[in-house]
Amino acid sequence: MAAISINVSTLKPLGDRVFVKVSESEEKTAGGLFLPDSAKEKPQIGEVVSVGEGKRNDDGSRSAIDVKVGDQVLYSKYAGTDIKFGGDDYVLLSEKDILATVA
Repeated sequence: MAAISINVSTLKPLGDRVFVKVSESEEKTAGGLFLPDSAKEKPQIGEVVSVGEGKRNDDGSRSAIDVKVGDQVLYSKYAGTDIKFGGDDYVLLSEKDILATVA
């Protein structure tokens, strides 16, 4: 079997999917207590790394995706597929799972 080298920059989502780098979760509470890994919540904010071409319409054309590479987005808590590359966490989402862009 041939070895395949996968790189984040060469990954291209299909259809209306968006590839997002997950932001780091909070290490401590507002009161200053440090949280163990088991107590941290899954982050819901990340940076768009790559986007697909858009969803295919009935007439064969593609509808444009509302986010672009570099946008900070807020996404649904349990949406997408979690992926690890080189120690970084990513999530592959459908465009409908993105709730808002963060300015």
